[in-house]
Amino acid sequence: MNYFVRRLIMFFVVVILAATLNFIIPRLAPGDPIGAVLEELRARGASTGGDAEDEIVAAYRARFGLDQPVYMQYLRFLTNTLRFDLGHSISYYPQKVEAALFRALPWTVGLLAISTLMSFAFGSFFGALMAWPRAPAAVNRFLPFFMVLSAVPYYLLGLILVYLFAFVLRLLPLGGAYSSGTIPRLELSFLLDVIRHGILPALSILLTSVGFWALGMRGTMVTVLGEDYLTLAEAKGLSGRRIFFAYAMRNALLPQVTSLAIALGTVASGSVLVEVVFNYPGIGWLLYNALRSSDYYMVQGVTFFLVLTVAVSVLVVDLIYPLLDPRIER
Repeated sequence: MNYFVRRLIMFFVVVILAATLNFIIPRLAPGDPIGAVLEELRARGASTGGDAEDEIVAAYRARFGLDQPVYMQYLRFLTNTLRFDLGHSISYYPQKVEAALFRALPWTVGLLAISTLMSFAFGSFFGALMAWPRAPAAVNRFLPFFMVLSAVPYYLLGLILVYLFAFVLRLLPLGGAYSSGTIPRLELSFLLDVIRHGILPALSILLTSVGFWALGMRGTMVTVLGEDYLTLAEAKGLSGRRIFFAYAMRNALLPQVTSLAIALGTVASGSVLVEVVFNYPGIGWLLYNALRSSDYYMVQGVTFFLVLTVAVSVLVVDLIYPLLDPRIER
């Protein structure tokens, strides 16, 4: 069977299995989503109990299909999910889950994905230099600092950055995606405001990730040094820069690309606490609020989107691999 066909079949199998687990796991958690909504209404004084409340519960359960047998809920969920109809949020009814996802997605992509790509680029480059015999000596003195930071969690470093730059120096805002009272619009002043608010959360991810990527790249770079193709390239008289980028770094980059695909797919879920610390309106913040309110459909929608992102990222990498190393297809 063709390499690409096998990868596509595996992709669809993963998506269906992920959708199945996505349906089962939230229902194993304690608590009732309708009950959570009513508790919130009671806390606000908007519900006093009685027969009217029972009618509300019955109406909500019927509206969301929670009064049906589990197998009927599963078939309905699987059919709708494959059409990317993720249903309505229980906590924010009648808001659609996919609408909330698409509204939060630009913030996550704009901040977390770009930060991950930057840390991957810097870390992989400097990690390769660490293993390269002709690299400047200053590289080996500079990178241990980032390796120490790689042991610090995102959110902890975020709190430290908030204390230093927001409380002590007062150079950057405490959190949020833009200044309160600002209307989002495609203008230079608004974009600059968004960049200013995104510096601290981006730094918390960048500083803690560069050492991880550098250490991984250094390990894979060491394995390719001394290979026959490097010796042949040197015998041909190729420049050191071309040997470094086209022969050594290109072959050492394969495992890093796989890690990058997984990192990009899990960037939102892996940085939930970063978005919570900085009150950033991305997908991680959306997932955090959905878990707090036992919002089945929002949790299922966000987690399925994350799984789909990982699956698509790995599929793209699988299809790119033969271009980087033709031996993989064979």
